[in-house]
Amino acid sequence: MGMKDKLHQLKVKYQGKKMAPAFNALHTFLFTPNETTHSGSHVRAADDLKRTMNTVILALVPCLLFGMFNTGYQHYSAINGFPESFSVLEHFLTWENFWLGFITVIPLVVVSYGVGLAIEFLFAVIKGHEVEEGYLVTGMLVPLIVPVDTPLWMLAVAVAFGVVIGKEVFGGTGMNILNPALTIRAFLFFAYPTWMSGDKVWVHGAVERAGTADAISGETVLGYLAQGNTGELYQKYDLAEMFYGFIPGSVGETSTFLILLGGLFLIFSKIASWRIMVSAVIGSLVMGLIFNGIVDAGWIPEYSKFYTLMSFDFWQHLIVGGLAFGIVFMATDPVTGSQTNRGKWIYGFLIGFLSVMIRVFNPGYPEGVFLAILLMNVFAPTIDHYVVRGNVNRRMKRLKTATIYPSASDEVDTLKTETAQ
Repeated sequence: MGMKDKLHQLKVKYQGKKMAPAFNALHTFLFTPNETTHSGSHVRAADDLKRTMNTVILALVPCLLFGMFNTGYQHYSAINGFPESFSVLEHFLTWENFWLGFITVIPLVVVSYGVGLAIEFLFAVIKGHEVEEGYLVTGMLVPLIVPVDTPLWMLAVAVAFGVVIGKEVFGGTGMNILNPALTIRAFLFFAYPTWMSGDKVWVHGAVERAGTADAISGETVLGYLAQGNTGELYQKYDLAEMFYGFIPGSVGETSTFLILLGGLFLIFSKIASWRIMVSAVIGSLVMGLIFNGIVDAGWIPEYSKFYTLMSFDFWQHLIVGGLAFGIVFMATDPVTGSQTNRGKWIYGFLIGFLSVMIRVFNPGYPEGVFLAILLMNVFAPTIDHYVVRGNVNRRMKRLKTATIYPSASDEVDTLKTETAQ
């Protein structure tokens, strides 16, 4: 008897018990339940919630691995100086970089999954429903959108808040109105702002060394722009480094290249909506073009604190910060996003548009994608409501002007002849 059969026997034995939901979750995590339908018509397909979540995780794994290497690279480069002639194999893909990133990032992943799944299991046992796989993706997203040195206790508190307040109080997976991962990120931002911004939190060890003779800095690209230090920025990073991700930032948000590959994978597997992605990119480009136009027209002086970010090339907004990551992995959440096709275009466009707007007008924390997505999560049902209402109104107008033929064939032929005349 195989392990799957033994687990199925235990499932039947403990069916109806208090801990049955928790056991069933462990049973079905790796195995398909031994249950088949016996009557009625059913859609036969290989995809389910677990496979959908696992597909998204596969798209996130390259970002996670890159983040580990980048954690070590940024740390050692800040201490020893950045190499003059950078080589990916010689300076980036090294065991030293990976090991430092591994021991730094993996604890964030463990805490995220441990606390989040424990709460999911607890609510499943209390409410007597099955444990759903929705947190599998959230648990991976959270470590990728926080600074690398975020204290573990702080992350645990934020995860508990995000899962309970952001999802479980609404009824669990599929019922939440806000993206749980972004709810966790927002909690960290507003509860512990000094750990979510500045020039010390993005490079491992910078916080510990602050105020000492060995102090190091890890200002992000957006941080340089917010301070108006464009000269120092372009001396330190070029466009290729920004695109491929060899820059400071949250663990998994720096490599636009890998995020683009992940987005194409999700589109090809039909997991994520390409309409939301494309419209969000268009929205960010439009807002960037508007700001560039304002600068070119001379409507804003160079001494303004908004000048540097407004003059930043419109398309470069997509390769710095967390905008690309948010568009691909956050905005496309099928639960909190718009459901109608036309609504997805509006929803995505406004996310990109507002992200760049918030980024420019909030120089204290020059990143706006998570705030823009949370705001549009709230308005997504309203967008869908008016889209559906508009469709109904158009159909009602067509119905009023439509010609309804009688069922008798001879009368139909007569009416058709009269109509043609």
